[in-house]
Amino acid sequence: MTRPSRLARYGFADAGASAAGLLGPTGLRLWDPESQGPAGTDAAELIHSLSRAADPTLALRQLHRLVEAVGRAADRGNGRRVAGPSGEITPNDATDALFEAMFRDHGLRRRLVAVLGASSALGDHLVANPDEWQTLATGPSGLPPSAEGHLEVEGDLTVPGLRRAYRISLLRIAAADLTGGRGLEPTMAALSRLADETLGAAYEIAVAGLPESVTEPRLAVVAMGKCGGNELNYVSDVDVIFVAAGDEDLSAATTVAARLIEICGQVAWQVDAALRPEGSRGPLVRTLASHQAYYRRWARTWEFQALLKARPAAGDLALAREWIDDLAPLVWHAAERPEAVADVRDMRRRIIENVPANELAREIKRGPGGLRDIEFAVQLLQLVHGRVDETLRSGGTLPALRALVAGGYVGREDGEALLRGYRFLRGVEHRLQLQNLRRTHTVPDDPHALKWLAASLGYTAMPGRDAVGAFRSDWVGHAAQVRRLHVKLLYRPLLESVARVPAEELRMTPESARKRLEILGFADPAAALRHLTALTGGVTRTAAIQRTLLPMLLQEFADAAEPDRGLLNYRDVSDKLGSTPWYLRLLRDGGPVARRLARVLSLSRYATDLLTRDPEALRLLADDAELLPRDRMALVEGFAAAAERHAGDAEKATAAVRALRRRELFRLACADILSQAGDLAPAQPIDVKTLGMALSDVTDATLNAVLRAARNAKPGPPGLRFAIIGMGRLGGYEMSYPSDADVLFAYDPPAGTPESEASAAAHAIAEELRRLLTAPAPDPPLGIDADLRPEGRQGPLVRSLGAYQQYYARWSKVWEAQALLRARFVCGDESLGREFERLADTMRYPSGGLTREQVIEIRRIKARVETERLPRGADPNTHTKLGRGGLADVEWAVQLLQLRHAYALPDLRKTQTLEALTAAVAAGLVGKVDAAAMEAGWTLAARVRNALTLVRGRPTDQLPRHGVELAGTVQLLGGGDPGEFVDRYLRLTRRSRAAMERVLDS
Repeated sequence: MTRPSRLARYGFADAGASAAGLLGPTGLRLWDPESQGPAGTDAAELIHSLSRAADPTLALRQLHRLVEAVGRAADRGNGRRVAGPSGEITPNDATDALFEAMFRDHGLRRRLVAVLGASSALGDHLVANPDEWQTLATGPSGLPPSAEGHLEVEGDLTVPGLRRAYRISLLRIAAADLTGGRGLEPTMAALSRLADETLGAAYEIAVAGLPESVTEPRLAVVAMGKCGGNELNYVSDVDVIFVAAGDEDLSAATTVAARLIEICGQVAWQVDAALRPEGSRGPLVRTLASHQAYYRRWARTWEFQALLKARPAAGDLALAREWIDDLAPLVWHAAERPEAVADVRDMRRRIIENVPANELAREIKRGPGGLRDIEFAVQLLQLVHGRVDETLRSGGTLPALRALVAGGYVGREDGEALLRGYRFLRGVEHRLQLQNLRRTHTVPDDPHALKWLAASLGYTAMPGRDAVGAFRSDWVGHAAQVRRLHVKLLYRPLLESVARVPAEELRMTPESARKRLEILGFADPAAALRHLTALTGGVTRTAAIQRTLLPMLLQEFADAAEPDRGLLNYRDVSDKLGSTPWYLRLLRDGGPVARRLARVLSLSRYATDLLTRDPEALRLLADDAELLPRDRMALVEGFAAAAERHAGDAEKATAAVRALRRRELFRLACADILSQAGDLAPAQPIDVKTLGMALSDVTDATLNAVLRAARNAKPGPPGLRFAIIGMGRLGGYEMSYPSDADVLFAYDPPAGTPESEASAAAHAIAEELRRLLTAPAPDPPLGIDADLRPEGRQGPLVRSLGAYQQYYARWSKVWEAQALLRARFVCGDESLGREFERLADTMRYPSGGLTREQVIEIRRIKARVETERLPRGADPNTHTKLGRGGLADVEWAVQLLQLRHAYALPDLRKTQTLEALTAAVAAGLVGKVDAAAMEAGWTLAARVRNALTLVRGRPTDQLPRHGVELAGTVQLLGGGDPGEFVDRYLRLTRRSRAAMERVLDS
């Protein structure tokens, strides 16, 4: 019996156990079970060749199937009865001929085994067509079969004949590629030539199928995309545009084009005409004049970018050349069009399109350091500089990159690194696609598949590192280099154009730098150049570090809605901290700190204002743990300790507290800004609920510490109890950046103290608190809003607990009971605060719930608020607070449920809106669908409201329909198309509004 361990050394799976049967006397007859070795010298060489395949087991299995298929085909041709595949090979003349050819023709053996071990799909094709192995045989001249991508159609040109000829040509290209017979560029060129000839043959078949009465049209097939750039891969749609000469050709041309697409789909691959004017919504074929009119009037920058790769492919080649030559001037002036900046930004957004998170790191096309990084940078530089430098007008990525190097736009070492990276990544892409002839750009994570991929790329085990480890090392290295050079390619020449030191290899003129900045989105490129000059000029160490940092930072700024603001803010921060030893060192060596800072500075005026007042807060960006909300008790104790250090000076105590509050606001703003920032996000991103609680905790700590300072300044009679009650968003732990502190002030006079004296003292404490927190200072004020007190602004600022009790018993209205739903003790005398909460419970959870008249009154007030409180000119559809389906709608619906049912359902007694809504669902008061709609509407409105404040630097509740503020808001919230975001907002809030109305009407 064969010992599997002897075959295991050849690399076959399961220690060679299966290989023994496939190679043995009933199989390929290459292994002698008696001697435990190859059945001869020829057999040994063939087994050795199989062991060197990318997947030896696959190669062996496919060879076994092929030999069996060859034998069965021969038997069938000789009229013998043939049973189905049995796994046992019966030798005949055909199988002997195959073995003899493989033994004598070493080139055939190498090519055939390489294909069988690297491509299951091509192996299946050979098994289905058992005579086609001969197409890989060495020619009489000793040369390998032609792998230039030419078609060799036998007999009349038909679709089946074309399909067979295409597969044979593809088989030869793959064989030459896998055996090292050609490099990447000849392989891409051969695949593109094969596509051209296939398009041409399909065109001939389509024209031949026209009725005799129809004249052959003048129709050009223009290759686009990878095919147009002569860089096609094994499995890809072939992008084309169809051009008819005139109106008289349109009907027949459309018929031919549609038939061509159908034939190519049956033969090889899908033909994609989506790059034509108006995309899939436009006509399949246009006339030359119609194309000219469209591109002159309607085309976007990305459409001109696509034309960089246009070339004649099939049909009327002269017409195709005329079309390309006519549009060329428009292509090379595209970068000067007014909408070019927005279009380039959109192109960048599409590069970073949504790739599943679990695949992002394995994506060789769209992932960081992937093929798209190289292609985008090269094409953008072509658009910008190709207008005046005709040497850059090349369709292929590699020729264009070489031209950029030759023209001095890219350094030679950097160009070589990008060329190596591109070749490596396209080589990986080719191997991945060859395996099953399917379009894929994702490196597998399965160990066996990784081992196959590494072997197919020529990696072998080395001392201390296996083949997979060697492949991973090269992949990571190339991706990192490509990503670094993508940034450097676009931005470093800008710095060299303004630096007062010699550039190593090239120097952009100021005019070229200005154009580059303009196309990258800077509205005032002259000012941007001045900032760059100030930051990088000279030969100081600081300037050198800035020149290292700025290419990466400029990319982050360019991706933001207002690049100029990001650069200006960076200069301001650098001016303040540039001489500080740790600042630039932190940016250079602090991991993601520099990019995090760039995102904060370019997207948020609010956070930038906080940082410029306290530049050292920048250190928070270095540590994910510093981007988490601090514990409430830690905040309360820390703020109180800061105030206590200045116990005799209320102003100094308050200044210390407000400085701590500023630091905490910056911490939370940065955590918020970075939570949707992909690889820059902290380990524990925060959501809107966490943010609301954190902002409320900071406010609680601030009020507690400043209340102590105010009481020290205005002590009042001994024994005076004073408490602050949180209301509104503060009470509900739902504060946002622009929120004032909604509060009530309560006191309790000490025994024996006249009421008037106690009231005056309490009033003095409250006024001192408000003065200290809102006084002009470098730190942001905290507004104190006590308008929810009894009688509103007409009532006294402070009341005793007894006065509150008397008022609520005699005069309280239903809206005041509604306001008390969020009341909670914040700071001051805790016993007094808890007494107030118990008093509030009697009002907000009324026994028996609401009367019918009270429910009607709440609805009436709600309707009045919508009409009277919505600011003039505001759009009710996109007003986050008072608009339809926004914050107020959901809160009123939930609060009505609480007023009606919380007396009997203790779980409803929550101050937080979403917690109360969850309790209402559990109690069966709201359906799950309606609750989900309201939660989605409330959450999105709250997120938008916070983001708007971050972007604008000042409060607003109105989501704009367009402009940089909308773009910045959308980017903060995760990116995407601003118009689509507004549509989503309207859709979710419309559902939220409908759910709210059902609750109010129930």
